[in-house]
Amino acid sequence: MNLTEKLTYRRVSLFWIPLALTWLMMAFEQPILIAFIARLSEAKLNLAAFGIAGSFAMIIEAPIIMLMSASTALVSGRNSYRKLKHFTDILNAVITGIQIIILIPPVFNFIVIGLMEVPEDVAKLTHIALVIFLPWAASIGYRRFYQGILIRNNLTRRVTYGTMVRLSVIVVTGVLLFYAGVPGAYVGAAAMTLAVFTEAVATRIMVSGTLTALLQKEDTENGNLNLRSITKFYYPLALTSILSLGVHPFVTFFLGRSIMAVESLAVLPVVGSLVFIFRSLGLSYQEVNIALMGAHKQNYRVLRNFAVYLGILVTVLISLLAFTPLADLWFIKVSGLSNELADLSYLPLKIMVLLPALTVLLNFQRSLLIINGTTGPISAATAAELVGIIVVLFVCVVFLNMVGVVAAAIAFTAGKAISTLYLVPWQKAALKDALCKKIVL
Repeated sequence: MNLTEKLTYRRVSLFWIPLALTWLMMAFEQPILIAFIARLSEAKLNLAAFGIAGSFAMIIEAPIIMLMSASTALVSGRNSYRKLKHFTDILNAVITGIQIIILIPPVFNFIVIGLMEVPEDVAKLTHIALVIFLPWAASIGYRRFYQGILIRNNLTRRVTYGTMVRLSVIVVTGVLLFYAGVPGAYVGAAAMTLAVFTEAVATRIMVSGTLTALLQKEDTENGNLNLRSITKFYYPLALTSILSLGVHPFVTFFLGRSIMAVESLAVLPVVGSLVFIFRSLGLSYQEVNIALMGAHKQNYRVLRNFAVYLGILVTVLISLLAFTPLADLWFIKVSGLSNELADLSYLPLKIMVLLPALTVLLNFQRSLLIINGTTGPISAATAAELVGIIVVLFVCVVFLNMVGVVAAAIAFTAGKAISTLYLVPWQKAALKDALCKKIVL
C-alpha cells in the first residue's frame, strides 16, 4: 500500500479489516469457553472461579503486553534482537516468579479468602485454575516479542495465522475436556494456556526465516541498545498496561463484598466477554491511525470521520443485542446460562452499550499522542480511569448497596468516559502542534 496516495474510506477499510478480524477472533475466545463452562456441573461456582483466575492471570501478564510494540520499534539487527530477547527473558522470569509466589497456599488464601472474601469453594477452584495458568504469561511474552518482529518486517498476515491456530486449539481442547467431565474452571484455564503456548510456538516457527536474516544484519538504528535504555523506553508502556489490567483484582474485591457476590462473579465475565467483542473493533483501530495518519496528520479528517462511523456502528450493533430478545438468545442459548444468571446479565449489558464507542474514541486519541511522541498523558489517563472505576465501585457497593455486577458495569463505563475526557485537551494540543509544524515547513 502506497501511503502517499490520497486516503479514502475504502483504503482505510482495507487496512483495518484484517486487524479487526484478528482482534475479533481473540474476542470470541472467552464466549466459547464460557459456553462450555456454563453447561458443566456447578456452573455458577466454576464461572466465578474462572473469572477470578483470569483476572489474576491478566494482571500478572500486564508488564509484558507491550513487548510487541517494543520489538516492532527496536529490533533492527543482531544486537538489538539479542538485547531485547535478554530483556524479554528476564521479564518473563520475573512475572512467572510472582505468579508462583501468589500460588503459595498461605499467600493465596490471604489475598483471595482473607482480603477479597471469596467463598472457600470458589477459592479452591480458583487456586487450581491459576496453577494451570502458570505458563500463560511467559507464553504471551515470547509470542508478542516475535510478533513485533513479524510486524516490523511486513509479515502481519502471519500474526493472523497465529491467532487462527490459537482459536482452533481453544475449541479442540474445550471440546475434549468438556466431554471428559473436567470441572469448568479447569477447562477454561487449560484451553487458554495451551492455546497461547501453541500460538507462541507457531509464531516462533513462522519468524525463523526472518531471524536468520536478522542475526546476520548489523543494527542501523539501535546498535547501542542495552538493558538500561530498553528499560527506560519500556517503563511507560508497561505502566499503561499494568494500570489498565490492574483494575480486575479491585473489581473482584468489591464484587466479593456486594449483594449476590457469587452470582455477580459468575455473570461479569459473560457480560464482559460479550462487550469485548464489540470493543475489539475499536481496539484494532489504533494501529490503523498510527500507520495512516501522515507525518503532519494530513489524513486526520478522514480517519476521524471513519472513527465516528465506526463508533456509531458498534453502538447500534450492541444496542440491537442488548435491547431485544437477541439478549436471551446469547445468554441462554449460546452462553448456556441458567435463567437466574441470564436475568442478572441484561441490565449490566444495557449499561455498557456505550463502552465500544468510548473504546473507539480512546484509541483514536491514543494514536494521535503516540504519533506526536507524547505518551505520558496516555498513562495518566489510564490511571484516572482506574481511580474512577474504584471510586464508583466503592460508592455503588458500599453506600448504594447495589448488586455487584450492576455496580461494575456502571464503574467500567464511567471510568472509560473519564479517560477519554482527560485526553481531550491533549488531543487538541497534538493537532495544534501538527498545524504549527506544517505552517513552519
